[in-house]
Amino acid sequence: MSPKINLGIIGAGRIGRVHAENLAYRVPNANVLAISDVHLPAAEQCAADFGIPQAYRDHQPVLADDRIDAVLICSSTDTHAQFITEAAQAGKHIFCEKPIALNLADIDRALAAVAAAGVKLQIGFNRRFDPNFKQVRAEIAAGAVGEPHIVRITSRDPAPPPIEYIKVSGGIFLDMTIHDFDMARFLVDSEIEEVFVAAASLVDPAIGAAGDVDTAIITLKYANGALGAIDNSRQAAYGYDQRVEVFGSKGMVAAENDTPHRAVRSDAEGVHSAKPLYFFLERYTAAYTAEMQSFVDVLLNDAPVPVTGADGRAAVAIGLAAKKSWREKRPVKISEIG
Repeated sequence: MSPKINLGIIGAGRIGRVHAENLAYRVPNANVLAISDVHLPAAEQCAADFGIPQAYRDHQPVLADDRIDAVLICSSTDTHAQFITEAAQAGKHIFCEKPIALNLADIDRALAAVAAAGVKLQIGFNRRFDPNFKQVRAEIAAGAVGEPHIVRITSRDPAPPPIEYIKVSGGIFLDMTIHDFDMARFLVDSEIEEVFVAAASLVDPAIGAAGDVDTAIITLKYANGALGAIDNSRQAAYGYDQRVEVFGSKGMVAAENDTPHRAVRSDAEGVHSAKPLYFFLERYTAAYTAEMQSFVDVLLNDAPVPVTGADGRAAVAIGLAAKKSWREKRPVKISEIG
């Protein structure tokens, strides 16, 4: 029998359930022993649905269980850094959803705890595991487009999240665009040095009243001279819009939207195809599974994690620079943030 990794999950909300289901049914060398959530019925329901033996309100019993090798932190953003620190001190390897925290000081303390404990930490940027985006990255790494000149990323949600969520999310740049900042770093082997943001509240005035924006265009400058452009919207009437393109000295590589099917009908009224998959759970189903399998494989083989704490920190730093650029209406260098 092949060895298995014993896992605990902290947080039984939407993303916690996604990971619990994938680990139960699609990652054969994983075994989830416990799950916790401050809303105990959510943990109990998740445990019942996916065959998890123990459900707790408090995360401490998960960390105290000597059988558990690693924990998944799927709780609210404001708990991530604290739980990373506590898990590291308990000797557990860690998978943590993005962002690590909403400021660099908290991130640095959490990463220091991980380093001191000598445990592994993988950050949940699932889009790196999407087959389309992985292939784009592979083409670029193989030199197929030559030297990258322009990176274009489109990321548009089908509908905005509730206002109560927006108020505690850290804002669009640290909640939504953070995935695009990570993708911009993932696709091109060069760090981002500067951002400039133009943004507005065009979808829902309540988002603006909450101190955030719902529509943005962000330009990026890379250390190697390449340029990037990200466009975001909290509401696309036709579904979840997720596209990337990298143009270079030898050509271009792009990934278009995933759709329920690839059939295209042409008639007198026009050319018709399916709309994009509706939201992230449908669009990134394969990516979430591959992400969990990767984490388990890292632990089984004592290998380096594919998405590090430094990657998580870098994306937050870019997000903070973007927020500063929007507020101050000027280009902001990442070095200004730290």
